[in-house]
Amino acid sequence: MPEINSGLLIIDKPAGMSSARVVSILKKLSGAKKAGHTGTLDPFATGVLLCCINEATKISRFFLGGNKKYRARLCLGIETDTQDFTGKIISVCRVPDFTDKEIQQAFKKFEGFIEQLPPAYSALKHKGVPLYRLARNGLPVQKPARKIQIFDIKIIETGLPEIVFEVSCSGGTYIRTLCADIGRLLGCGGHLKELRRIESCGFGIREALTIEEIEKLASDENLQDRLISMSDALLNMPVHTADDILTEKISCGKKITERDLFPDEPDGADNFIKIVNKDDDLLAVLSKTGDKYDYCCVINRIFEYSR
Repeated sequence: MPEINSGLLIIDKPAGMSSARVVSILKKLSGAKKAGHTGTLDPFATGVLLCCINEATKISRFFLGGNKKYRARLCLGIETDTQDFTGKIISVCRVPDFTDKEIQQAFKKFEGFIEQLPPAYSALKHKGVPLYRLARNGLPVQKPARKIQIFDIKIIETGLPEIVFEVSCSGGTYIRTLCADIGRLLGCGGHLKELRRIESCGFGIREALTIEEIEKLASDENLQDRLISMSDALLNMPVHTADDILTEKISCGKKITERDLFPDEPDGADNFIKIVNKDDDLLAVLSKTGDKYDYCCVINRIFEYSR
């Protein structure tokens, strides 16, 4: 099997499989030396999982807090300890015959910046231990509320006690907590019954590959064709094309100043900037500190190939 280059693959994660398991399968099928995902989906959830291959693992940090979009199914009248259908039922309540207007008003109250309490059953850690592990051992820990942003929330289908909706939100938003909070606001409780991530960091479900498609592409040695380059993966990051002098500086790890990038317009640079060569290969990502730039990452293999 030929070695796959570095880049991003968009996977449509199936239900019943952990995000870590998807990465393990992908690594084996692609022959990659390194692989990792950029944001966990619960095993029961499906949809967009961004996976970084080889040197692209160095840029995974730029996707971890990116905006997301989900399609979710809320089931009213039943609360669980995990806030989703996998948990233990802790409360059951009759669901009133809500009008469409009442439901719309409740949902709209969650748009904008809100404070959200992370669920006790989550991958967040307390003293190095995942919260879900502590909760399963009868030692739940409540983390402080965090500010998140709901950009848009739209009801797709209502068939009480269930409501299907789509939500665009900032990274770090827990959709099961959103479901529980909506149910609480309506006075009957609720939990997340289904979840599908349909967009992550600007990449949509239409671009995603199923595990079966990955297997076929790998078998035909065509998986490389679906790899998104590291430069293209950093969709909205400002770009600078390096000349030979700057390329040499980066390859040697020398200090980069504002004048190296913007000799005619210092002070005009952004916080992060991606540096590419004339072939649009990513050389490095830099972050601005005063009048100089620090290295966030350097793509070593690009320099190895060019020597």
